[in-house]
Amino acid sequence: MLQTPHTFIVIPCYNEENAISNEYSHFLENYPEATICFVNDGSTDNTLAILEQLKQKHPTQIELLPLQKNVGKAEAVRQGVQYCIKNFNFKYVGYLDADLATTLEEFMLVENNLENDIVFCFGSRIRKIGSTIERENSRFLIGRIIATFISNILDIKVYDTQCGCKVFTKEIASLLFEKEFISKWLFDVELFFRMLNHFGKENALQKMKEIPLKSWIEKGNSKVKPTYFFKLWLDLYNIKKRYTK
Repeated sequence: MLQTPHTFIVIPCYNEENAISNEYSHFLENYPEATICFVNDGSTDNTLAILEQLKQKHPTQIELLPLQKNVGKAEAVRQGVQYCIKNFNFKYVGYLDADLATTLEEFMLVENNLENDIVFCFGSRIRKIGSTIERENSRFLIGRIIATFISNILDIKVYDTQCGCKVFTKEIASLLFEKEFISKWLFDVELFFRMLNHFGKENALQKMKEIPLKSWIEKGNSKVKPTYFFKLWLDLYNIKKRYTK
């Protein structure tokens, strides 16, 4: 008898043939309650073939959603979450980056905070004693400037909206991922706005929880082009205009 998955982890993949490691198999062998949904976002390398091999090894714990065209991270994640919601019965769903800068095991630790009224938990790359947060200093400094700006736009005290480790109850995910996002890379900000607009600021803050990660290790180059730094501010403007009543 197959076990009903407790948790779905959506992994968007665009040309990630070098990122799909044995960490996935090791995790699945130790977490039978978890299922990974890989979304192949129109990769042009060998990503799809590698994912198909991995699925053959773990047929009951891996779902594969192949997209013919590259749609970008935001839409790939959205379609992955919707695919899981429409086709499976489970409790929690979230997403991680394919390079596993945040480990799958730590994702499960973040998920453990979904209790009582909490419906949305997210990892936070806070550098503190006892944590291992490895990030290029220039990216860290630029990231802090952007994060502070985003916090002001949202008008909430949040340290890190952009960490690629987020997990939701199935019910709230069906609402947050229903409509397409404005931005391919800043859709995380839109998720926060959707929470605030749906519940109201005071109630939303009681339903979200920011979890400092024990480990986050930057791996390889970002898929975000350096020139996006200039377009980013326009995206933020359009996001605020769309969601601010």
